[in-house]
Amino acid sequence: MNTPLAQAVIVGAGPAGIRAAQTLVSKGLRPIVLDENARYGGQIYRQAPENFERSRKTLYSFEAGKADAVLNAMQALMPHMDYRPNTLVWNAEARCLDLLQNGQTSVVHYSALIMATGATDRVLPFLGWTLPGVFSLGGAQVALKFQGCAIGNSVVFAGTGPLLYLVAYQYAKAGGHVTAILDSAQLSDQLSALPDMMAQASVLAKGLYYVAWLMAHGVAIQRGAMPVQAIGDASVEQLIWRDQHGEHRIDCDAVATGYGLRSETQLADLLGCEFAYHPADRAWLPAKDSAGRSSVPGVYLAGDAVSIQGADAAEWSGERSAWALLMDQGLVLTDAEKARIQTLDQHIARRRTFGAGLTQAFPEPTQWPALTSNEVVICRCEEITAGEIREIAQASGALELNRLKAFTRVGMGRCQGRMCACAAAELLAHCTQQAPSQVGRLRGQAPIKPIPFEKALNANTEGPE
Repeated sequence: MNTPLAQAVIVGAGPAGIRAAQTLVSKGLRPIVLDENARYGGQIYRQAPENFERSRKTLYSFEAGKADAVLNAMQALMPHMDYRPNTLVWNAEARCLDLLQNGQTSVVHYSALIMATGATDRVLPFLGWTLPGVFSLGGAQVALKFQGCAIGNSVVFAGTGPLLYLVAYQYAKAGGHVTAILDSAQLSDQLSALPDMMAQASVLAKGLYYVAWLMAHGVAIQRGAMPVQAIGDASVEQLIWRDQHGEHRIDCDAVATGYGLRSETQLADLLGCEFAYHPADRAWLPAKDSAGRSSVPGVYLAGDAVSIQGADAAEWSGERSAWALLMDQGLVLTDAEKARIQTLDQHIARRRTFGAGLTQAFPEPTQWPALTSNEVVICRCEEITAGEIREIAQASGALELNRLKAFTRVGMGRCQGRMCACAAAELLAHCTQQAPSQVGRLRGQAPIKPIPFEKALNANTEGPE
């Protein structure tokens, strides 16, 4: 390299962030790694608290070997980087990040930035989803991995996507009672997607194993099924669900729901990255080139933060973005490094083919807006219902999501649209007879997560100006 980086920063310490850090360290850099969690690993390789250790085989099952490789790699990097757990990046501007760590704010400057911020659940609300006992799939998984407990004694898993079956399997394997799996996708969707999913046959085989294991252990799997209403006084007691044959009831004390994942893109938005609509994901995502370069010089995107492709692809894209960063700083590649980059590109391309198959196998239920009654709460922070969104959108002529936000406060609460933006966009598109791409996306606002107000006024600054 011509000159060493003054400061490289990585946001996120999941598979993408860890492999990015490993690559930078291998070339003599000492990156700062900012991790909102207490321990590295991200969601997929989330670790239990230090005083509550369980074996990795118990936590990660088939993925224990991969978890070992990623977590051990991170542990080996500790002397060669500045790792900061429990650190929220709540704002981002050109060349600086605002942090909140253990109740204290600070500002860190960077010369190059790799965003490996991961993803969160994509939720489609239904009546009663705000009752105690209703969790997102990711939330149910956190409870199991981090706290070693189930969300209930009789759990229904409702939604669609690979995570639906993975978390249900993890619960059943841990001894929890999975009452039923309600998958909105049809079996025909999944069978027609098999050719594309054969691009990663080993991953497909694991998914098929999860389904077969659940069925062999008596777990009912209903396809073409969607939740209608969670019923209960103080918490969930029953779930009403619907399929082509009508409505049904099932007793349960917890529901885990989710329709795939959505990328965490707020920081990329604050940094001014260009976005493009991706029909397959039904989402606006930051634009990047094949190496992970965003439209903003010095800002790179990796892992689920830019495309939901799973843990393996996150590792590859994290490493690939680090190589791009190094090359942009003047690194002259060796033949071995060129070959490694070519291998990464091939892996990522095959994973994109597999991802296309997953999208076909687990499509989002496009009938959800039409089936959602006016009483359903869409934005739980501000208690905005589907009926209010429909009424105000039609009365005001609001055709764009931020315009709707101004009239209704949808997306203005503590979650800043994380839970409601996808559903609000789908509902607005439906009631105004537009395509989802036409209604736009909620603009990112700082702070992207709640922080104590007085802390924001007393931040310390570090790093190069």
